[in-house]
Amino acid sequence: MAGKYQDIKEQAYKANMQIPEQHLALYTWGNVSAFDKAAGVFAIKPSGVPYPELTVDSMVIVDLDGKVVEGTFRPSSDTPTHAVLYREFAVNDGADINGIIHTHSTYAVSWAQALRPVPLFGTTHADHIQTEVPCTPYLSEEAVKNDYEKETGNLIVSHFRRNSFNPSEVNMVLVGGHGPFCWGSSADKAVYNAAVLEEVSHMALNTIMIATAADGTGTLPAYIVDKHYQRKHGPNAYYGQAKH
Repeated sequence: MAGKYQDIKEQAYKANMQIPEQHLALYTWGNVSAFDKAAGVFAIKPSGVPYPELTVDSMVIVDLDGKVVEGTFRPSSDTPTHAVLYREFAVNDGADINGIIHTHSTYAVSWAQALRPVPLFGTTHADHIQTEVPCTPYLSEEAVKNDYEKETGNLIVSHFRRNSFNPSEVNMVLVGGHGPFCWGSSADKAVYNAAVLEEVSHMALNTIMIATAADGTGTLPAYIVDKHYQRKHGPNAYYGQAKH
C-alpha cells in the first residue's frame, strides 16, 4: 500500500535516476530532492547508495529541520543544504521551488573550483537566466567546523541576498571550490536546470579558449539577453506550445 509520501518519493527516485543518464555525476556524486511544501517535508536520495541500487522505497523523507520522518536509510549528506534552501527560498521567499539537485558535473565544478561565475556569453545561457551563473566564495574555516552542509546552504542564501539575486529567476549557483546546486518547480525541472548549467559552463569555457586565441570576446548585449529570456519566461512569452 502506497504511503502518504509516495508521490514525492517517486519524483525523487525518477529525478535521481536522471543524474547518470544525463552524465551529471560519477558513482554516487549527486543527489536530488522533491519537496512537498504543504507537508513541510522532502524526499531525498539515501547517502552513498549507487544509482542502480536505488528504488522508490529507498528514498528518505526529511523535514525542514533535517530530521528523518520516514525511511530506513540515512539521507544524503547534503540534506541540510537542501533543507536550508527550501526553508529560505521556497517557504520564506515564496519561490516556486519543489526540487533541488546537487552534482559534481565536470564543467560546472571547474568554474566553481576557479571561483568564477559563468559569464553570460550567448543566447543559450540567456534563454534560461538573465545573469551570470553566481559563484560563492569559499566557506570560512569557522563555517566548515560548525556545520558544513548547513553552512553551505547559508552561504548560498547570503550570497543571493547580498547580490540581490532572485531565486525564482536565478535557479542555479556554484559553491566556491565545491560545485553546483540547482532548483526548479519540480525535481525533474531541477535536473533539467543542472543539465543546462553543465552545457553553458562547457560553452563558456570553449568561448574563452577560442576568444583568447582570437583576441578577446565580450558578454552578450543586454537587449539580446532580454529578448531571449522574455520570449520563454516573460508575460508575453511565445516559445513552445500554448497551455490549456
